[in-house]
Amino acid sequence: MANQEEIFKKIISHAKEYGFVFQSSEIYDGLSAVYDYGPYGSELKQNLKTYWWKAMVQLHEEIVGLDSAIFMHPTTWKASGHIDAFNDPMIDNKDSKKRYRADVLVEDYCAKIEAKIDKEIKKAAKRFGDSFDEATFRSTNPRVLGYQEKIETILSRLGKSLEAEDLGDVKALIEELEIACPVSGSKNWTEVRQFNLMFGTKMGSTAEGSTDLYLRPETAQGIFVNFLNVQKTARMKIPFGIAQTGKAFRNEIVARQFIFRMREFEQMEMQFFVAPGDEMKWYEYWKETRMKWHESLGFGQEFYRFHDHEKLAHYANAAADIEFKFPFGFKEVEGIHSRTDYDLSKHQEFSGKKLQYFDPERNEHYVPYVVETSIGLDRLFLLVMSQCFKEESYKTGDREETRTVLNLPPFLAPVKASIMPLVKKDGLPEKAREIFKKLSLNFSVQYDEKDSIGKRYRRQDAIGTPFCITVDHDTVDSNTVTLRDRDNMTQERISIDSLEEKLRSKVSMEAQLGSLI
Repeated sequence: MANQEEIFKKIISHAKEYGFVFQSSEIYDGLSAVYDYGPYGSELKQNLKTYWWKAMVQLHEEIVGLDSAIFMHPTTWKASGHIDAFNDPMIDNKDSKKRYRADVLVEDYCAKIEAKIDKEIKKAAKRFGDSFDEATFRSTNPRVLGYQEKIETILSRLGKSLEAEDLGDVKALIEELEIACPVSGSKNWTEVRQFNLMFGTKMGSTAEGSTDLYLRPETAQGIFVNFLNVQKTARMKIPFGIAQTGKAFRNEIVARQFIFRMREFEQMEMQFFVAPGDEMKWYEYWKETRMKWHESLGFGQEFYRFHDHEKLAHYANAAADIEFKFPFGFKEVEGIHSRTDYDLSKHQEFSGKKLQYFDPERNEHYVPYVVETSIGLDRLFLLVMSQCFKEESYKTGDREETRTVLNLPPFLAPVKASIMPLVKKDGLPEKAREIFKKLSLNFSVQYDEKDSIGKRYRRQDAIGTPFCITVDHDTVDSNTVTLRDRDNMTQERISIDSLEEKLRSKVSMEAQLGSLI
């Protein structure tokens, strides 16, 4: 566990040092849980967004896009239930004066038990070697089964207490488990109370005539209030979906784990409108489809799992999370929810406008049901960074050397190739610039002539550039360059004329998207 914590610290340090993520307003000592994306971070983030959008909208003829405003009429949030029910259970430690989410304290306690299970599995794997069967060990080992039963009992009780809004029992659970404040080690807790997560603001030219507004805590409501606008103008028939990416804002009690939980973050959501009675069929379809999308990133099935909700949100009749194994444990990356007809019915009630669909096959009007997929772009970014950060040893002749490399999938890499003249003379920079200009029409490429060629390779490894193109003295005569592969560090001689085709075959999104059709 300690080793994983050290790795996570290195990832955070690497993200800043190499221009992926900066603390917001850092020169003023920063703003808690708000971050800025640097030159390479903004490119990686955009590539992730593009890959999601292409897979969600471009590959589905029944899904269209939307870009709704951050500001919405305040009644929107009354109708959606956010004003009355968008709360987290808050608890303070009396000695450290630190504030925590009560449910997260319990979940972190369970994560420590999970770490014990992982430790048992690693010990057994080492003991039994190639004959080790993890699935059988998990299902038969008494110690592992005991740990698992304890986790399930705790989370089941937590879910039931939160569902019943029995905050007294949540505190009792924390005390029974003897959970201590991570900062002070104290177990001296206040009562648990609810905390609304929405940021309030005002709109108007004068204080007297201003309107109270909220920064949206999710992007979904912009889709719901535009349901009929989109359905009619895009001539959509049920079932159909509306996809959207955009910023959302939540006044988190405890924002932590770098960009995993922030106060300003970006969501990628799709609301799929279906006929009443069909929602569970589509719920299962989207669970499978979204997991397939995650697996297409190439990080391995063993890092993902589904977590079905014990406690359902006020709008849902089924919900599951896709969780990923971060350095700090399995955590939610995406949620799939069957939202019933709650949202459209509530907006119909509060607005006085009908939000119904006429189904020609059923020959009836009805308020559609909704199945939602919602993924946090920032969490997805952290997932990719966590999985791709590597410290590797390799040999140069008789010397043992190390390098830090981001093994980013080439189609996601911020820079696809770096063009490098071997030396800054003999016409090599001019030739390298010529190649750079040609490739930059279709690819995100970089020109790099500073430092030795070895240092330049290390720099590109660290930002995840999959290929380095070296222009040397043979280039002028042979019209060829050296193409270096980031992952295996092999080099091949290739003609300049075939560079574009070679890169396209290696770094384009088309092949990845093809696996999803």
